[in-house]
Amino acid sequence: MTPCIKVQGEANFDGLVGPTHNYAGLSYGNVASQHNAHEHSNPKQAAKQGLQKMQSLRDLGLVQGVLAPQERPDMLTLRRLGFSGNDTQVLEKAYRESPALLAACCSASSMWTANAATVSPSADTQDGRVHFTPANLTNKFHRSIEHEVTGRILSRVFADDQYFCHHPALPANDAFGDEGAANHTRLCADYGKPGLELFVYGRSAFDSSLPAPTRYPARQTLEASRAVARLHGLADHSSIFIAQNPTVIDQGVFHNDVIAVGNQNVLFYHQAAFLDTQTTLHNIRQKMPSTTLHFIEVSEAQVPLADAINSYLFNTQIVTLKPGHMALIAPTECAENARVKAYLDTLPDLNTPIKEVHFIDVKQSMRNGGGPACLRLRVALNEAELAATNPACLMNEALFTRLNRWVDLHYRDRLSVNDLRDPTLLHESRTALDELTQILQLGTVYPFQR
Repeated sequence: MTPCIKVQGEANFDGLVGPTHNYAGLSYGNVASQHNAHEHSNPKQAAKQGLQKMQSLRDLGLVQGVLAPQERPDMLTLRRLGFSGNDTQVLEKAYRESPALLAACCSASSMWTANAATVSPSADTQDGRVHFTPANLTNKFHRSIEHEVTGRILSRVFADDQYFCHHPALPANDAFGDEGAANHTRLCADYGKPGLELFVYGRSAFDSSLPAPTRYPARQTLEASRAVARLHGLADHSSIFIAQNPTVIDQGVFHNDVIAVGNQNVLFYHQAAFLDTQTTLHNIRQKMPSTTLHFIEVSEAQVPLADAINSYLFNTQIVTLKPGHMALIAPTECAENARVKAYLDTLPDLNTPIKEVHFIDVKQSMRNGGGPACLRLRVALNEAELAATNPACLMNEALFTRLNRWVDLHYRDRLSVNDLRDPTLLHESRTALDELTQILQLGTVYPFQR
């Protein structure tokens, strides 16, 4: 492992909401996604809410980046599935024969970049580089078609192979179902020092003795988590594999980041999050004996599980503003739930590093089942790595203004599932994305550009 370089900190790369943001109810097991199915969406408002969230974190002094969305409708996939003719004919045939399939190929779900990839910082890896593995997302068809373009975008944002290593997604098989950073977090004393990477899984593909949910699917497998850890060159002392509580998966906790979140030496979680909480905490302490850890457990009496899920209390971001001083970034839904708000009012007084709570409006994303933590991919970078990152993808005042103008020019303020067949929407989306790749200096990342 290479010597530590002075750390810059942790950057958050948020997914820019795409022009086809809609409510098709595609995500079985995601209560909000299913509840709001077929409602009208507002892509323009969604994109602006996402941009404002990015700017708000930048205003707090954090390094904030932006990741481009996928090309949607995904015409390449529709053609691979046998729909032929010109673009208008392909869209019409898909809508007529399988509207659900067309909706899947129009999903803007890449906005939730917590699912984009798993990222291991250079301080943890054997070769001293930052490692990226795009998630294969095999459990949901509409997400399983993302990883190739995701990998291409990440390789353009983090292009210097002196500092960054990019792996292909795991094999697209149910045994290696990988949901990316939504089931991964990292604890450490300092971002630039070796830490402990927590891989949380819902089931094992090859060990039937391990418990699994019965109502909703467990999307992350133990086998996938171990494979990513091997690819990233993580030593045994740098990784730990934790079983998620199958009972909470069956109640709508489709990813671990809906029930637990960590940052540096803080782990914030509901008491029902893990299959064996006490053993989990003991094992973490054993692997981090020299780090002062803060385990913040929220009991069922303090916040019932249903309230935690509906408000996305744990799909929040914990960010470090200065040493020993963290802020919790929560959706406004947390402020609107009386029991959750009452708990959060007490959180800054619990003698932990979390000293502030900030509420942010991401309602368009929340209605589709994604809160603040879903919208960001965390990348710990030292100064040299940050300098090697594509600067056009780092948020500043000029980029914030330019992207808002771009959204105003290209996005609709109302979209229904029926609108997805409109060939004009395809043209609008491609025009917008072509311009975006120039703004973010990504080159030709989309199939229609190649």
